[in-house]
Amino acid sequence: MDIPKRILVIEDEPDIVRGIRDALEFEGFETHAAGTGAEGLSAAIDWAPDCVLLDLMLPDDNGYRVCETLRSRDPVVPIIILTAKAQEADKVRGLEVGADDYMTKPFSVAELIARVNAIFRRQARLANHEEVFDIGAWTINARKHTMNKGRTSKRLTFYELEVLKLLRERAAEAVSREELLEKIWGVNASPTNRTVDNFIVKLRRKLEEDQKNPQHILTVYGMGYKLVP
Repeated sequence: MDIPKRILVIEDEPDIVRGIRDALEFEGFETHAAGTGAEGLSAAIDWAPDCVLLDLMLPDDNGYRVCETLRSRDPVVPIIILTAKAQEADKVRGLEVGADDYMTKPFSVAELIARVNAIFRRQARLANHEEVFDIGAWTINARKHTMNKGRTSKRLTFYELEVLKLLRERAAEAVSREELLEKIWGVNASPTNRTVDNFIVKLRRKLEEDQKNPQHILTVYGMGYKLVP
């Protein structure tokens, strides 16, 4: 019998929590709810969730700060932000502090379930393939979500690694933003081209010695991006 995936819901609105938990548990997930950032961070340690759903407007803390703390503790666990903030700048900030996806309230629980399932499917594909490959002086370990160079080690988030893997599969070819969005986030997701650009910026910070003059992740103007290992 499969062990059910655990979903931590950090949200302070009882009606929203009830609706999310009912939908998730109907689909076979195990859930735990926390009404404050402090409770959520504590539950993330004690309960070890497989995915976190995080509201930005919490009564005791800034949701971005909670997200950043969660990510610093666990570089792999998927984090989906749930918020009424619909501005692109808010979405970009959420991704920059470590979120993997972003849903604007009000949202349908059916779409939420679809996104959670999509994240777990991609994780399962990754877990089935032990991959170690080099980009420049860095060695990427896909199973461990790490990149190493000498004594220096950095963590890669789920989507950072997926972007790298797709670019590597098509090394030296231009991959469009649209293809990256479709193959990594899925056709039913709502990220935009700005989402792809944001993850490219994050990867360049980790990978390139000079971000202004990248040697490995190159922009192909009018087309997209390509990887030069």
